[in-house]
Amino acid sequence: MVENNEMELSEAEAEQYDRQIRLWGLESQKRLRASKVLVIGLSGLGAEIAKNIILSGVKSVCLLDNEKLRETDQYSQFLAPPDKIGENRAEASLLRARALNPMVDVTSEKKAVDDLPDNFFTEFDIVCATGLKQEQLERINNACRDCNKKFLCGDVWGMFGYMFTDLVDHEYSEEIVQHKAVKRGPDDSDKNARETVTITVKRRAIYVPLQNALSADWSKPELRSRLRRGDPSYFVMKILLRFRDEYNRNPDPAKRKADTEIIFKMRNELVKELNLPAGFVSDAILTDVFGIVSGAAAVMGGVIGQEIVKAVSQREPPHNNMFFFNPVKCVGFVELYGQ
Repeated sequence: MVENNEMELSEAEAEQYDRQIRLWGLESQKRLRASKVLVIGLSGLGAEIAKNIILSGVKSVCLLDNEKLRETDQYSQFLAPPDKIGENRAEASLLRARALNPMVDVTSEKKAVDDLPDNFFTEFDIVCATGLKQEQLERINNACRDCNKKFLCGDVWGMFGYMFTDLVDHEYSEEIVQHKAVKRGPDDSDKNARETVTITVKRRAIYVPLQNALSADWSKPELRSRLRRGDPSYFVMKILLRFRDEYNRNPDPAKRKADTEIIFKMRNELVKELNLPAGFVSDAILTDVFGIVSGAAAVMGGVIGQEIVKAVSQREPPHNNMFFFNPVKCVGFVELYGQ
């Protein structure tokens, strides 16, 4: 939980964030203003997340990436200008990121995740990771859980995207509308008059670590019943994470034919492993997972940015614990795994 007891907004900050304060209240904005956020991976998705968090008015944002800016990044990564190709992706994004909101301290780190100790990640109030292998994600998630720090991760492949959230033991407030009877005078003929009132209630949500969500037991009836909905997004995510783990990269548009064959092979292995219905994970959803489409990055970056703001501000119910964007159906939805 972000402490904000001693945090006060300056006149300039109150003016800058006036619309947000009206939306979610002064105390929530103070929590945001006191929070430190780490964004790992400055692809097109990471740039969208960073933009949204910086504009929300947090205390600081650290951009972590050890990759160099490539020409293909220019299709979705708007924070790094074209003349920075070949330079570190986080450092190349600093100037434009800082210009979004001069009141936020934006820094960069160009070391690889594996070269950083666990206590580096736990210095932040919330960590958002993109573009990492499953083992790396689980390591950072577990380090955050041990120190009661919030963790999110997500990715975009082509137009497909996912997000996972672990807020550990999270308390938040939610506004609900109630209908109450209105007392009338003895001469009033409307005896059943009612009025609506809005009240704020405190709630609590318990989360599970990423390793639990990714190792869901699909032999259980409650999970098998989900197959009737016909959406394969969870399995698409697992296939693409497995591809990254084995080949240390994402599916490459320049190797589309060969990589598509590998993805189909991994799909067939997973279907057999989990005893999924034949044809459940269609070819169609797996053929559009190359590169990062800017529109999909904007959608997923908006969702993840919103969830970070909700988690830090402790306003409104956050997603628990996975969000998927299925481009074939053009729909996004939340599902809970691992509990």
